[in-house]
Amino acid sequence: MSDLDQLTQSLARNLKRWRTERNFTLDALAARAGVSRGMIIQIEQARTNPSVGITVKLADALGVSITTLLDYEQGPHVRLVPPEQAVRMWSTEAGSSTTLLVGTESRGPFELWSWQLMPGDGSDSDAHPPGTMELLHVRTGELTLVVDGEEHLVAAGSAASFEANVAHGYHNKGADPVEMTMAVSVPPAHAGAY
Repeated sequence: MSDLDQLTQSLARNLKRWRTERNFTLDALAARAGVSRGMIIQIEQARTNPSVGITVKLADALGVSITTLLDYEQGPHVRLVPPEQAVRMWSTEAGSSTTLLVGTESRGPFELWSWQLMPGDGSDSDAHPPGTMELLHVRTGELTLVVDGEEHLVAAGSAASFEANVAHGYHNKGADPVEMTMAVSVPPAHAGAY
């Protein structure tokens, strides 16, 4: 079974498990996530591999991390994730990519990401639930961080944090690759929060 097949199967199994655990109907999850009922059915039946954006919307609506949607089998205290088990979530032909390194459900989802953006590449994200925080550290290159339409330059060695409850994006407008590490903390889901 290929990595993509394993990812699709894990997502199908875990989406249905968390939807059932939260007592959400297909229609209720569709409304909370802003994702069509048909798409959720296809995902739960492992008939499609959704975009990162759709996966994030579903995770946010369920109040869990992407890590949890992709692999629910986590150890109780320490979870070691070797490089070959990190999940590549997004990539481009130019060589840009994001890799989910590790995540946890302690006090809401908390995720650690490794990003690589090639010159001219970028990735945009919809607003996350209120209280969602993102922290990032640029290791190489210069990141153009766009938060609610405003650009912020983050040079190598610099860090930034922001509340991600507005549209935001990460872009490399420079000549050198950008490598960065990002942590995302999402508050726990509350009934009626959406």
